Amino acid sequence: MILTVLLALTAAAQDWQPLNDWKQTAFPRQGTAHIETSAITLDPGAPMTGVTAGGFKPTINYEIRFEASRLKGNDFFASLTFPFSDSHATWVNGGWGGDIIGISSIDNWDASENETRAYFNFENDRFYRFRIEVKPTTIRAWIDDKLVVDLKINNRTISLRRGMDVTTPLSLFSYNTASSIRKIEYRLLPTR
Repeated sequence: MILTVLLALTAAAQDWQPLNDWKQTAFPRQGTAHIETSAITLDPGAPMTGVTAGGFKPTINYEIRFEASRLKGNDFFASLTFPFSDSHATWVNGGWGGDIIGISSIDNWDASENETRAYFNFENDRFYRFRIEVKPTTIRAWIDDKLVVDLKINNRTISLRRGMDVTTPLSLFSYNTASSIRKIEYRLLPTR
């Protein structure tokens, strides 16, 4: 009986949990991160401003969701560094001039240079819904319920871009752009 209950619990996704323990990421020449209960506002940095979550433990089989709005500027405003097994990667949103999305890095190639590169037209002052799912064999991501990344890992190298270690284990950040980020949550996924 107990084993059946335990198996049922591991087979179902957990409830969404808020991520509230944020501190400003130690970027050089950063703007100010305003960490409030209802939202985090990132002032433009020269070039980056961000926040890092303390104590985030999952490394695989989890989802993260949040809402973000680019307030001013034309570059990435809601990039997310996240754990993947024993490494990390970044989901870039609005990079390289404002419309490129994708995962950095896959086999040491940035999002602008690998197969996850896609284009998404972001409007300023509009909140978008972001969700990423991290599993052992796939990384999938959605913007406003549209699947925008569907990466099959298949022995690929998942890593951070050089110089981005300051964003681990989990960060949200912007590049020379002001943004607002809210409703940041995660949940564990079934392990099988």
